Amino acid sequence: MSTQDLPPLPRTNQTLASRGIQPRFGELVQGCRKLAMNRLAEHLTGVFGQVDDTLFECAEKAENNKVQSLFFDNMREIRRQRPQIERSYHQRVAQNFSNFLEGTLEPEAGTASLRAEDLSLIQNEDYEESLQVTNMVSRVKARCAEPLFALEQRLAVLNNGQKLGEDSNPFGPRAIAQAFREALAPTPFPPQIKTILYMLFDRHVMQSLDRLYEAMNQRLIDAGVLPNLKYAPQRTPDARRAPTSPREPAPAAAAAEAPRTAAPQPPSAPATGNAHAAPGADAPRVPFDASGPEPTDPAVLFSSLAALLGERRHYNVDAPLLGGTRSIASFAPQGATRTYAASDLLEALNRLQQQSALDFSQRLQRPQQVEDFKVDLQQQLETHSSLPGQQKLSDQEADVIDLVGMLFDFILDDENLPDNCKTALSHLHTPYLKVALLDKALFTQHHHPARRLLNAMAQAGVLYGGEEDDRGLLAKIHWVVERVIQGFDGDLKLFDSLLVEFNEFTTNLQHKVALRERRAVEAAKGRDKLLGARQQAVDIIARALANRQPPPLIRNFLELTWTDALVFVLLRHGERSAEWQRYSEVAEHLAWSSTPLNAAGQERLQSIRVQLLEDLRKGLEILGGYHEDGIRRLLQDIVACQHAVQAKQPQVAAKLNPILPESPLGAMLGEDAQLASSAPQASGLSHQAQLIAKELGRIEFGTWFEFIDGAQVRNLKLSWFSPTTHNYMFVDHSGQRVAIKPLTILANEMEQGLVRILQTERGAPLVDRALTAIYRVLQRFTGRAE
Repeated sequence: MSTQDLPPLPRTNQTLASRGIQPRFGELVQGCRKLAMNRLAEHLTGVFGQVDDTLFECAEKAENNKVQSLFFDNMREIRRQRPQIERSYHQRVAQNFSNFLEGTLEPEAGTASLRAEDLSLIQNEDYEESLQVTNMVSRVKARCAEPLFALEQRLAVLNNGQKLGEDSNPFGPRAIAQAFREALAPTPFPPQIKTILYMLFDRHVMQSLDRLYEAMNQRLIDAGVLPNLKYAPQRTPDARRAPTSPREPAPAAAAAEAPRTAAPQPPSAPATGNAHAAPGADAPRVPFDASGPEPTDPAVLFSSLAALLGERRHYNVDAPLLGGTRSIASFAPQGATRTYAASDLLEALNRLQQQSALDFSQRLQRPQQVEDFKVDLQQQLETHSSLPGQQKLSDQEADVIDLVGMLFDFILDDENLPDNCKTALSHLHTPYLKVALLDKALFTQHHHPARRLLNAMAQAGVLYGGEEDDRGLLAKIHWVVERVIQGFDGDLKLFDSLLVEFNEFTTNLQHKVALRERRAVEAAKGRDKLLGARQQAVDIIARALANRQPPPLIRNFLELTWTDALVFVLLRHGERSAEWQRYSEVAEHLAWSSTPLNAAGQERLQSIRVQLLEDLRKGLEILGGYHEDGIRRLLQDIVACQHAVQAKQPQVAAKLNPILPESPLGAMLGEDAQLASSAPQASGLSHQAQLIAKELGRIEFGTWFEFIDGAQVRNLKLSWFSPTTHNYMFVDHSGQRVAIKPLTILANEMEQGLVRILQTERGAPLVDRALTAIYRVLQRFTGRAE
C-alpha cells in the first residue's frame, strides 16, 4: 500500500468520532499513546536520577567557591521543581497526541507567513536553548530517518490520510524536545544548569527514541497499518543528475555562489601544508576521467575527489554522503553570507579536542558518530561567532570536513574491523580533521605519518583484534588515541613517535600470534594423524560387522576397545605390517564367531579359538588400561557369549554385556572424531557443493572466512588442512585453534550461506580503501555511475 493512495482531507477541528476513524484504530491509537507515555516517563526518570551525581561532579571540578555553591544550591532546587517539570512535560506530550487525534495540530510555521512587525531580537540565553534543542533534534532525525519516515506514514493512516509535516509528528523528536523546553521555561535555573539538564535529557530520552519508534512501528504493523511500507525518503528538488560536461557548472549554481570573506592561512600550518588546498574548488574541474575506475596515483585521486565534491556541492548540497551523513554545509544558518576565518575553525576544533581529553575514558565507551561531530562543530562555531546566524564555512573547508567525515564513516562501517577497534578509532576524528586542514599530504602521500599510524592501528585490529581482546591490543590502541587527543597541537612529529612505538608492539604481538598458530598447526597434524589411523580402524570394524548382528558384548568390544588396539598397532607398525594384518583378522574372526555357524564353522571356530583369545589378550595388554584379572574375566565373557550364540540361546548372550570403558582415543579426539563420522561423503554433495569443494581444494593458507552461527559472526583464518582426512583447521586473531571443518561440511555450509570467504581487501591499507569507496560514492552522486 502506498501512502499516495490515501485521500487528503481538510484540516478541521474534528473529534475522533466525526473523523470516522475505524473502531479498531481507536483502541490502537490509545495503545500507542500508552506505550509512548510509559517509555518517555521511564526515560525522564533516568534524567532526574542522574542529576545529583552529575552536579556533584561539576561541583568538585568548579574553579571557585561561588560556582561550586551554584551547583549545590541548584541540586536542591531541581529536587523541589522536579514534580512540576515532570507534570508539565507529560501534559505537553499528551496534549500533542490529543491534538493529533482531534485534528487540531498546529500547522508548521512557514517563512512566508512571517511579518516584519512580528520579528524581534532574541536573548542569548534563548538562543543557546534553541540551539541545544535544534542539535538534539537534528541528531535524532539523522539517526532515525527510516523509522521516523515509517511512523509518520502510518500515523497519517490513522489521521484519515492527512500527511504529517516533518515536525508535526506528536511523538517526533521536535515535539518531545520542545515539550521538555516548555517544562523548563518557568523554572529559575541559570543557563549552566539548564545546559546540564538538556545534556542529560539528550542522553536518556532523545538517544532512546530509536527503540520507541521501532516499538510503535511494530505495534502498527501488527495491527495491519502499512505492513509492507518501504523506506522512500523524498528527494530534494535540487537533486538532479550532473550535466555531462563537468567543466561547465550550471549557471544557476554559479550565480547563487555568495561572496566570501578571505580566509587567511593559519600561522601554525607547516610550510609543506596548505589549509585550503582541499577538495571542492569553486569551479569543479576533473583532471581525470571520473567515470572510470579510481586513479592509482594518490595525488590524482585526491584532485578527482576535490572536483567531484565540488560538483556535488554545486548541484545538491543536501544529498547524504558516504554513511548517510549530511554535509557540514547543510548545518549552516540559512542566508549566511560571510565565512569563518580559518583561525575560527581551528579554535573550534581545539575546543572539541579539549572536551574529548577531559572525559576521554567515558567517551571511549561508545563510538563518536560523524553526524554528532558535525552538529557539535557547528554549535561551537555558532556559539563563539561574532556574527551569529550570519557566518558559514568556506566551500573548501566544508569539503575537507566532509571528506574526513566520510573517512571516519567508512571506519565505523568497515566489516573487517572489530567493533571495539572501530569505537576507539572513531575518536580520532577531531585531531585528524586538524591534520587534514593543515596538511593535505594526509590524502596524497602514502608515507604521511598520521596516515601510516591510522593504517597501522586499523590493520592490527583487522589481523589481531576481536571482541575478546586478551593480548592488550585494544589497550594499546586506546593509549595511542588518548596521546593523539591530548598531545596533538599541529606538530606531526607526534605521529612519527607513536607509529614507532605502536609498530614495536605489533611486531611482538605478531611473533606471539605466529608462535601460537604454529603450535596449533603442529598439534593439529598430530591429531590428524591419530584421526586418520582411527578412521582406518573404524573402517576395519565396520567391514567386520557388515551384515552381522553380534550380541551387544561383542559389538561394544569391537567398536570401543578393539578399535583403539588397531590404532596403536597401525601407528606403531604401519598398515603394511604383519601385526596390522593379524589384528584386522582378529576383528573379522571375532565378529564371525558371534553369529550362528554350521557344523563346519563351529569346528573351525574350535580350532582357532585359542589363538584368537591369545591375540585378544595381547591387544588388551597394548592398551594398558586392563589388569590381568580384568582381561581374564573379559575373555571368559567373550567365550561364554560365543557358546551361547552357537547354542542358539540369544537371551543368554544378551545378558553378557559388562560395562566397557569409553574409548580413550575417542575422548581425546572429541569433536574431531564426531565430525569424521558425521561428515557426508563427497559423492553425496549437491552439484553446487561439489564445485565449491573443488575450489576449496585450491584455497591458500591465510585466507580469512566468515562463519555465521545464528546471531554470532566470527572471522577465522584458514591455517592448515589435511591432505588425508580433508579436515580444514581455522584459527582466530590470536592464533588459537577455533574450528575443524571436514571438506564436505565446509562446502555444504558455504552453499547454505553460513560460511563465506572474505575479500582480499582486508590486507589493503584502511585509508586507501576508504578513499576508493568515497570516490565510487561520489561517482554515483554526480551521475557517473549507477
